[in-house]
Amino acid sequence: MCEFFVNADPILYEQRSRTVRIHGVLTSLRLENMMWDTLAEMAAEEGRTTNALISTFHDEILAHRGEVPNFASFLRVTCMRYLRRRLLASETSPRLVGPTPTVAPSPTSITSAFVRPLTVANSR
Repeated sequence: MCEFFVNADPILYEQRSRTVRIHGVLTSLRLENMMWDTLAEMAAEEGRTTNALISTFHDEILAHRGEVPNFASFLRVTCMRYLRRRLLASETSPRLVGPTPTVAPSPTSITSAFVRPLTVANSR
């Protein structure tokens, strides 16, 4: 099992900083390349830019929690939850995971799913 993980391309876990504008304020975020790729995938599904998706996440977590103590960690966890949700969806219905849909989803379809707690029933 360890060999699978240690053989990961180092580019995936290399960190990269990006500047994101949230409400007119430039903020620097440092995330791993794999996280940036996942955020870009999520944004594409929403028909948004990555920066617009990040700004929406910031607004929604701020509205839900009243503060954003560690936004970069929140984004990492959001990416992991997104990937986990896709995995669980593919296990129950392979048709749910595939190419990006041609019909744009509702503006809050992804973002709302990550502000609320995720509960997964273990059926195994």
